[in-house]
Amino acid sequence: MTRSIKIKQSSLDSVKITLNRQGFPSQRAFADALGISLSTVSNFLNGKAIDFVYFQEICEHLELNWQDIASNPSEIVERYLENGQSFYCDGVLPLNSPYYLERVPIEAQIKQKLQQPGALVRIKGSKEMGKTSVLLRILNYTQQQLGYHTVRLNLAHQVEREILGDIKLFLRWFCSNVAHQLKLKRALQDYWDEELGCKISCSTYFQDYLLKEINKPLVIALDDLEYIFEYPQVAKDFLPLLRSWYEEAKTFPIWQKLRLVVVHSTEAYVPLDLNYSPFNVGLPIQLNNFSKEQIQQIAQSYSINLDSSQVEQLEEFTAGHPALVNMALFSLSHSQESLTELLSSSCSPKGIYFNHLQRHLQILREKPELFEVLKTIMTSAEPVQVESLQGYKLNSMGLVNFQNNQVVPSCRIYREFFLHNLVSLG
Repeated sequence: MTRSIKIKQSSLDSVKITLNRQGFPSQRAFADALGISLSTVSNFLNGKAIDFVYFQEICEHLELNWQDIASNPSEIVERYLENGQSFYCDGVLPLNSPYYLERVPIEAQIKQKLQQPGALVRIKGSKEMGKTSVLLRILNYTQQQLGYHTVRLNLAHQVEREILGDIKLFLRWFCSNVAHQLKLKRALQDYWDEELGCKISCSTYFQDYLLKEINKPLVIALDDLEYIFEYPQVAKDFLPLLRSWYEEAKTFPIWQKLRLVVVHSTEAYVPLDLNYSPFNVGLPIQLNNFSKEQIQQIAQSYSINLDSSQVEQLEEFTAGHPALVNMALFSLSHSQESLTELLSSSCSPKGIYFNHLQRHLQILREKPELFEVLKTIMTSAEPVQVESLQGYKLNSMGLVNFQNNQVVPSCRIYREFFLHNLVSLG
């Protein structure tokens, strides 16, 4: 089965504009951020066919619906289904997606908070809980309905590792990208003073330049903020800087224009003084698994009518994990199999969760310390005490939940798959 796919000619220019707006200075920077070859990115942007997996991954990072820009979307879906393979488009749900479920009352709370001068919102949830999908809708609301300026920066995909590891480079990158998205000249040389230091220079750049140049509030969203935790020296400088701007807004009107949204998948495991941390102020938002009622609502968006026993069955297997629920419902809507049949084979090579589970397994293989800890958790009938950092990382992946100071598997699917695979590999 061929898996090659390319951009339709009419979408090439808009895709290139999107790449530029995302803050990537070059195709190479984008390729490095995704961990794929430069030739693959180049072929993608020049309308040449590439493997569907890479096509989908690139579209996800550019926040594009792959089916909107692909030259043959329906053909790809049909080929997967004809060969008995599960097909599901995971990742960020576009603004027009019929499968998006509004998080009530969370989204209304965020929208209201961001209308307050100097607001700070913290959105937390493990991987694939829908954080970025929520964020896109919040930014769209503040831009389209309130007329605010918006800037979104993703620390997982838009910044090179060597920049993340150097606070001077990182703050210059941060300022440059905010100016770029605001369509302002960077003008860093006019406000940067090495003798004053990069943190004061960064604050001066915002106070005396960026915030003065705009006449409307500015919402800056920092997505995947947890990536900075891997660089503790940078995190110890940057995170208190965010807190200082929040505090400045209480006194100086110029800082009241700035509204911050930080999105992260785990607790901050970088030691910070509580008085200088951004994680104990502002509005905290926790994204949780779907309830039975929400599962029923999403099923209806797929034109599926689940009875109460089927909802309970899906919830029992997935614990309401948003990605796992959507994968099951998408496959159910395109299959002749029953829900029971889909779930019973879900971890097999042609199962609906196989690719999802293999991605997690690959990450664990690359992190042997987490591999061993997760094996202990999955084989235990009782909650397990683990080191905080290991618990945070596994929780960030969505594989475990905390119960007080101990951890347990987050759902039946993960326990069954990893119980078999981790033991057999280990």
